[in-house]
Amino acid sequence: MNIEDIALRKTHLQPVDRLLAETHHNLDSHCDSNWRRNREVNRNLNAGLRFGLTLALLASSLSVSALNLPAAQAKNAAAAKNVAGAGVAQSSARALPLGSKVAVHGFRDRLFKGKLSADVTAAEKLLLSGKYPEAQDAFRQAINKNSKDATAITGMGLALALQFKLDAADEKFTQALKVNPKTPLAYVGQGMVKLYRLQTSNMTVLQQRQAALNSAEASCRTALRLDPNAAEAYIVLGQIQKEQGRLPEAKASLSKAITLDPQYGTAFVQRGLIELKTGETAAALTDFSDAIALKSSNAGAHYGLGLAYLAQGQLDDAQKSLNTSISLNRNSAPAHIAMGDVYRLQGNRVAAVNEYQKAISIKAESEDAYLRMSDIREGRGDLELALADVRSGLALSPNNVDLHRRAAEVSLRLEKTDDALKEYSIVLQISPGDAKAVKGMTRALVIKAQKDADGAFFLNNNYESAEGLIKQAIAMNPNDMELRLADAKLRAMSGKPVDLSTIGTPTNDAERIAYAEAALAQFKYQEATQAMQTVISNCTSAEQVFSVADMALMIRDLDSAEAAYKRGGTFDNEDALARSRRGLAQVDQARDKARQEMTMAKDLASKKQYPSAIDKYRNAAYLNPRQAEAHLGLAETLEKLWKNKAPAMREAALHYRAYVSLMPNMPEKQAEKIAKKADKCDEIAYKIEQGKPPSKLSAVFAPFGTFATKVESGFKDLVK
Repeated sequence: MNIEDIALRKTHLQPVDRLLAETHHNLDSHCDSNWRRNREVNRNLNAGLRFGLTLALLASSLSVSALNLPAAQAKNAAAAKNVAGAGVAQSSARALPLGSKVAVHGFRDRLFKGKLSADVTAAEKLLLSGKYPEAQDAFRQAINKNSKDATAITGMGLALALQFKLDAADEKFTQALKVNPKTPLAYVGQGMVKLYRLQTSNMTVLQQRQAALNSAEASCRTALRLDPNAAEAYIVLGQIQKEQGRLPEAKASLSKAITLDPQYGTAFVQRGLIELKTGETAAALTDFSDAIALKSSNAGAHYGLGLAYLAQGQLDDAQKSLNTSISLNRNSAPAHIAMGDVYRLQGNRVAAVNEYQKAISIKAESEDAYLRMSDIREGRGDLELALADVRSGLALSPNNVDLHRRAAEVSLRLEKTDDALKEYSIVLQISPGDAKAVKGMTRALVIKAQKDADGAFFLNNNYESAEGLIKQAIAMNPNDMELRLADAKLRAMSGKPVDLSTIGTPTNDAERIAYAEAALAQFKYQEATQAMQTVISNCTSAEQVFSVADMALMIRDLDSAEAAYKRGGTFDNEDALARSRRGLAQVDQARDKARQEMTMAKDLASKKQYPSAIDKYRNAAYLNPRQAEAHLGLAETLEKLWKNKAPAMREAALHYRAYVSLMPNMPEKQAEKIAKKADKCDEIAYKIEQGKPPSKLSAVFAPFGTFATKVESGFKDLVK
């Protein structure tokens, strides 16, 4: 597994399970719209712009979701993965109808089956030409002449749906079925309306997503019972199945549509996108090519072809296909995003930024464009600006999981742990049990605990909340080793014994990084270093190694961060060298700051200004956890000042053990002495927690050891 696949990476290094952009496109009228974009549509905009799709309800207009590119299939995998996430292109061509025979180039000359009145035929032509408001009026006139014409009512529902007037469309489909319960296209229309309602930002709707998808599927099944040869129903059904993650079934449904109608170009495009998701790049290339053979001006098929080439690392071919797609439809935001990705992989960041900005100018809600812009900012070290780009995207897509996760990750790099925790909480609210969010939240909580005070973390409800989230996520993802390691990390920080060997041996870089974090929580620095060294050595690109370096810096593994930044500097390009120098400077800065804090801590402790000394020791240990003196000084000062406080004693015990771990050449007797101090601190904390706080006399006699303890006990008996 390459480093882009690790869950700890930055959002822009897309994991295999991310959707390319979750956009819909049509065979002739491709319109981008993220199934999970979760935004409120601006109803004051033009219908085509405010919906972002032609509802894909008309045969070749039936929506297609672009799927993410799998890592394994790319010849140039490291490069290709950095660009996963582009959506589907829009086409300026007219929509293809449902249910009619195919004419030349995949066009359909009919929408409805059977004999139609002259009024319905005229309305049908308007609908097929993309004149949806005019078609709506024409169907209304037909209905006025014959209120029992189910075909006319269904047609008006389609015209309304294509203008994103979903409630009105749904009403017409229901009316049509009351007139004639055996109207297949009305059921298909109902299914599409249910599906597209998921684009709302309404949290209640989003949380009922699965129920909506089940209902939409039921509508399609009903249509197929009425007409087993309805290719349109199979296409919609495939879309629903894809949204449910049922990719083999989705592909089967699309294949069935193609069998029923071999010239149904939309089905080829849709199937090709799913094949990209499942790693069948060769098959996808064939399907996109077949769609182009049916209609050479199919912008969406050219777009899909570009994505397939991109997956294979064939950047020149990808650029040619995307150029064709854009020439057919210059108002395709996803196509511009994909072209930006090509430029970025070619090293032309200026051109890439230009394409991303074009995408945003076309569609302000282009979430992936904001992510790419943020990525470039971060690569230049402009973290605040990177966060600002993500915030801009969230302003338009407030429930986008990827944007919130990205905001959390950048916030964490900026050491804004509270902001990061807030963002992860939002992700979990939108997507309960999200494994990546749980891992990220655990990391944020641990960093916060280390930065503030371990004891305070375990005193309040942060630990219990984090533990509950991890347990829930593990129950939902029992085979996720990273989650189990996150749990081990948290338990280790609480002072509980954890045997990492019982969790298993890491088999990929994501698991190795998680293992390193868990080992660091137990002060097993050598094991952590070994795991990180393996990850660094596996990196095959500058982006990969810098991703690891940034992660190591964030978790304050300065030695690993230094090694990774140095490795990144070996890639022979100016950007890599600049980023390497910037990263190494950050490492040196952290070490220098840690030494400064340590000096001030010692000075304050010598003046018996213990509270201030504790703050400085904590800062020193946080900035450079491998600075042994900081751990020892913090432990001793905590013990002097707050021996009657359980959190302080727990924290002291942790830092005593950290000191021993960092001093492998320490004389055995000295190591045993300090280990006993740690045990004693834990014992004191336990007694306090059990309601047996040490007396004031304990503080007086404590410096004199065991004998003093016996004296104290005797004094108490005498008093009694």
